[in-house]
Amino acid sequence: MDLNTIIGFALIGVILVWFSYTRPEPESLGNNPETEIAADSVNSMVNSEAESFEELESIDSDDSTLFTQKNIQKYGLFNSAVQIEAKEDLFTLENSKVRLIISSYGGQLIKAEVKEYQTYDSLPLELIKLANSQWSYEMQAERLYSTKNLFFVGEKIGNKLSLSAPHSSGKSLKILYSLEEDSYALHFEVKAEGLGVTQSGFQWDMDALRQELNIEAENQQTGLYFANEEKNKVDNLSLTSQDSELHEDLKWIAFKQQFFSSVLVAKDKFSKVELASIPLESESSTKRMGARMSSSDGENFVVDWYFVPNKYNTLKEYGYNMDELIPMGWGIFGWINRGVVVNIFKWLESYGMNYGIIILIMAFLIKLVLFPLTYKSYLSMAKMRVLKPEMDELNEKFKDKDAVKKQQALMELYRKAGVNPLGGCVPVLLQFPILIALFRFFPSSIELRQEGFLWANDLSTYDSIYNLPFTIPFYGDHVSLFTLLMTLSTLLYTYFNNQMTPQNNQFPQLKYMMYLMPVVFLGVFNNYASGLSYYYFIANMLTFGQQFGIRYFVNDEAIHAKLQENKKNPKKQSKFQKRLEEIAQNQQESANRKTRRQ
Repeated sequence: MDLNTIIGFALIGVILVWFSYTRPEPESLGNNPETEIAADSVNSMVNSEAESFEELESIDSDDSTLFTQKNIQKYGLFNSAVQIEAKEDLFTLENSKVRLIISSYGGQLIKAEVKEYQTYDSLPLELIKLANSQWSYEMQAERLYSTKNLFFVGEKIGNKLSLSAPHSSGKSLKILYSLEEDSYALHFEVKAEGLGVTQSGFQWDMDALRQELNIEAENQQTGLYFANEEKNKVDNLSLTSQDSELHEDLKWIAFKQQFFSSVLVAKDKFSKVELASIPLESESSTKRMGARMSSSDGENFVVDWYFVPNKYNTLKEYGYNMDELIPMGWGIFGWINRGVVVNIFKWLESYGMNYGIIILIMAFLIKLVLFPLTYKSYLSMAKMRVLKPEMDELNEKFKDKDAVKKQQALMELYRKAGVNPLGGCVPVLLQFPILIALFRFFPSSIELRQEGFLWANDLSTYDSIYNLPFTIPFYGDHVSLFTLLMTLSTLLYTYFNNQMTPQNNQFPQLKYMMYLMPVVFLGVFNNYASGLSYYYFIANMLTFGQQFGIRYFVNDEAIHAKLQENKKNPKKQSKFQKRLEEIAQNQQESANRKTRRQ
């Protein structure tokens, strides 16, 4: 059984470490010269406000002829939208969810604040600021125009804003904003009807601002995501390196951060899109992301702009597979989280309990459901334990003989006694999907964000009880108490489990390897969400209780008597045992042929 435990711990460790540092990357088009987007395309965050104002101020207001000529040269038929006396007006759209500020200069959305949340240092949580984000609408008429240099006249009624830039034809370029009550969605339209526009496009660049205490974890979950509605597929650029791609027929584009996203959803679709993302080495920002999209309708651009927390049920209600912005895990891990864990969590959350208590109850319920597997695993361990003396006799008997014959003798002993040598390992393996699913769930749960429990101020990040004056490689610069408790409880569990299971005398070093994995966990989990370490600690303690309870009711002498009775009436050989014997016989025959040839 110690070998089975080794396999279990090794699988958990490999999978967790793999999830921590790697993920499947989308196929990159980066080195194809026909599709590569220059890195500086997302470095072109518009800083033209100051330049434009300087140009206006440099014009002699008394020389109206010079002013008109320069305007016509630069702004063409929109020259009347740039006036020497133009000033910037700010308009606020606000509901219970978000607060948005829009400037008449360029029609820009210069601030997007999610009102129900704060940053890690208790400041207003702003996904967009003038300094970190800018968009522009570009249109081809008799020449190329961009909205970013135009002044608009605004008219606000309630949470609806209409911005107009006059055109020499007597018509206007219009930008419309509309915000509904209790919604994270901002409806956005650009109308260029009757202005002779033949082509148009929308450009959006943004630096993802730091919102969380653990900027490394935030950076790992920040990236540019996109969805193709026809293929029903959500994908993303690389989360770890510079990346750029070209796509067609996208339904939405998201600048996604750890717990918040800014999402642009097309009314129809974005026919052609250039996407680019660059990691930033900054204490205030994580990634720079850019999107250039062409409109399927040359004269109109209609989208919904979401500034939304990455809350599963909220994104699920908005549709378009936006809930896949939350990394619940792929395959069976995602199914478990979406189908089971989320619903249990939501149900417990409805009672208004502290989230530390919710995690405690979740651990108890999951352990209760898994108890039959735990019980079966313990019984298998007990059977192997009482067979240990007979196994030792066979090992001694065949110590200097053919290893294949020894294996056959052991399999015969298992068959007669009615014992499955893998019986203790299989139930543990069946629990792995749940362990891995929760490994993805807790660090991605915005519900835990800035929720305290005991000494942890925020269950969505590490619970530092002491900040080190230096950084320890693979550990960090702080001490997480929940991670220490989890590691100590795992080491104790390993120790007591070794006392209750037979040891492999051929490989005595294996028992020491079993203590290595908890130490690896100490480094991995020290920077993870404290809610996750707390859950695993509670799960370990509940496992202790279950095992001591089972041990109290399970009698080794009764099990031994049952196995001896089974020997008198041996069970039919299982397919698995037959297969093992066939493999052993093939190995023996191969070895014999090799000996004869020599």
